[in-house]
Amino acid sequence: MVNNNILKKQLAKPGMRQVVTVFIGLIVLCIAFGIINPLFFSSRNLSNLLRQIAPIVLIGIGQSFVLITGNIDLSIGSIVGMSTMMSATMMTKGMNPWMATLITLIASLAVGVVNGYLVAGFKLPPFIATLGTMTICRGIAQIANGNYNTGAINTIEKTAAAVDKFRDVFYYGKTLGLYNGVWLAIIVFLIFNFVLTKTRSGRYLYALGSNPEAARLSGVSVLKTTTIAYLVSAFCSCLVGIIQCCSAGMGAMDAGNSYEMYGVAASVIGGVSTLGGTGRLIGTVVGAAIWSVLQNGLQFAQAPVAIRNIIIGIIVIVAVLLDIIIRRGPATKKKTNKSKN
Repeated sequence: MVNNNILKKQLAKPGMRQVVTVFIGLIVLCIAFGIINPLFFSSRNLSNLLRQIAPIVLIGIGQSFVLITGNIDLSIGSIVGMSTMMSATMMTKGMNPWMATLITLIASLAVGVVNGYLVAGFKLPPFIATLGTMTICRGIAQIANGNYNTGAINTIEKTAAAVDKFRDVFYYGKTLGLYNGVWLAIIVFLIFNFVLTKTRSGRYLYALGSNPEAARLSGVSVLKTTTIAYLVSAFCSCLVGIIQCCSAGMGAMDAGNSYEMYGVAASVIGGVSTLGGTGRLIGTVVGAAIWSVLQNGLQFAQAPVAIRNIIIGIIVIVAVLLDIIIRRGPATKKKTNKSKN
């Protein structure tokens, strides 16, 4: 009886029913791909799958913060590319990897601040504002090393050992049987989930997405809250860029291509509304898992890349359409009741 009451309370929380539904879908997908090819459940594949999910979770968390405020961030993929190239270029010049990461993080956060001010301060449509910064960041990625990909980041003798340790911290190393990249995603999730669910800033983010004018009249700083969302997005994108750098051991100018799509997909599949005001980060994690499982499972099923992209694109469109239909339902009922009265 007690367990049933706890379950009912959890399901009564906004967005939790969508999370449960999506989680069931994830289980069904895993079972289906396991039947198609039993190697899907091999320990090696599951370990690699978790490592593939980690950066999508990070990107999804950043995009979720922005979507919850009713905005969108198209620059996240380019911030990933910029971060990869900036950090890699500095490391190939002999800079300590941690110092290179700090400089890269500051540059990424600066983009987040610019996005926040363009959207909330200058009232630019978020699509246009972040489309502009997306192009700028991709340009920075291209000129960081003179329009060339970098060489290996561990070729400088004086920093080679530090770079190898750095790569272990962010990608190749393991702790308690899990890759460190997976632990990084878990830690970031726990921190930002706490921010969303337990802090005033989190409440303000939801309030802004639900009704911007009401939030402003209630004393919520639209500029500050919007900027916080874009800062989180830029921070998560920078982390993914560092992971990409450590994974490849070099900087690639096209790193992060299509990651804005990954972030939106993980968010909306996990129940974060594109209209703002609703969604939970645990749903984003499940959405990221579905995205990665689909990619991995369809590969095991030997589906062509084009077919994989078509299937995933359809799923994203359907998820957004369902969100809009569900959100419009209560609004239509309210209008109907008002007209009857």
